[in-house]
Amino acid sequence: MAKKKRAVLRWLRLDNAAKIYPAARRRHWSNVYRQSITLTEDVDVEVLKVALDVTVKRFPSIAARLRSGAFWYYLHQIEKAPEIREDQSYPIVYMSNKELNECAFRVLVWGGRIAVEFFHALTDGNGAMIFLKSLTAEYLEQRYGISIPYECGVLDRREEPKEEELEDSFLKYSGAVRASRRDTMAWHLKGETEPDHSLHLTSFRLPVDDVLAVAHKYGVTLTMFVAGMVMKALANLQEEKVANIRKRKRIKVLIPVNLRPLFGSKSLRNFVMYTVPEIDPRLGTYTLEEICKVVQHKMGLEVTAKHMSTVIATNVEDERKLFLRLVPLPIKNLVMKAVFNAVGEKKSCMSLSNLGRIEVPKEMAPYIKRIDFILGVQAAAPYNCGMLSYDGVIHMNFIRNTHLPDLERHFYAILREVGLEPIVESNQ
Repeated sequence: MAKKKRAVLRWLRLDNAAKIYPAARRRHWSNVYRQSITLTEDVDVEVLKVALDVTVKRFPSIAARLRSGAFWYYLHQIEKAPEIREDQSYPIVYMSNKELNECAFRVLVWGGRIAVEFFHALTDGNGAMIFLKSLTAEYLEQRYGISIPYECGVLDRREEPKEEELEDSFLKYSGAVRASRRDTMAWHLKGETEPDHSLHLTSFRLPVDDVLAVAHKYGVTLTMFVAGMVMKALANLQEEKVANIRKRKRIKVLIPVNLRPLFGSKSLRNFVMYTVPEIDPRLGTYTLEEICKVVQHKMGLEVTAKHMSTVIATNVEDERKLFLRLVPLPIKNLVMKAVFNAVGEKKSCMSLSNLGRIEVPKEMAPYIKRIDFILGVQAAAPYNCGMLSYDGVIHMNFIRNTHLPDLERHFYAILREVGLEPIVESNQ
């Protein structure tokens, strides 16, 4: 009997945004984030294993291990799905070099929750959500014998990956004009970190319609309004901790922007850039209305294809420099890590990443209770926030590595001031 031909596994260069992530890792921090879907019934792990085996073959750029070459890191498609683990008491456990070399994502189960944690070099939150929804659809089909159409980000797990899904869209849509890198430093929160490096998660749940109603009173979108409230909470916290107004630093929140709608990209790899609204507290106390207007004008100016193409061009031009391409990987690592440590996360207080409204095929909806998105903390700052809305509810997940929930306390107070009553959950 003839031997079955072994499948050829793909390898891919890291996309332009991903190149910094392996170099920026440190002993107790890796750039990992989590997405999860909680089902109405407990997960059958054996069925999920089969569903994962099927799904990973459809996503060679996500179902991959991180490898190092002479000059660059690269992704190498995994031959089989990783083992499914029981979830931990706290999310986003450090991803070691050994683990990244075996598989750069992990699948965890607890009760009805299917969680996937991704090393950021694989994909951004939008690509990750397509993977998670497709995996969940495969599981539901096998578990309950239903048929789920390929829509709302659910892909056919049995078709071949499309080349457009594997492209580095940064290289394709780089503009001819570069943006300036000049920027200002931001205030960084401080606090007593947990000795075991555990992370505290605080989730705020709010009806979408209630938040939209208040946002419209301020004349801004939902994302702009939430960003404004986060910036106001940060400003209030700095005012509490830094009495001398002259010593206060800028409040800046990094907001990732999904570039796919702006450029028509179908890539499943990283394809986001950022806008960073800011206020200068040395000028005096800002009202929430003033901050919302700052966010609105900043996003209106920068969230366009023309502007973002200049930002892309700045990063891509550096990658294309011949002398940089020929520098051996260990030296590249030292340089990129030094740059990241010096300026990478000093340009903002924290990130606020909104995946927006998540939709699933109507055949899936009766089986899904909630969907969540959790960012890891920054390397040099204790906070981040991931959010999305599903089934009319906003889920905002603040994560921190410090003991006291200082920022959450101020954010909650602002919610109450504008008439919003959140449901608050915590793992602490």
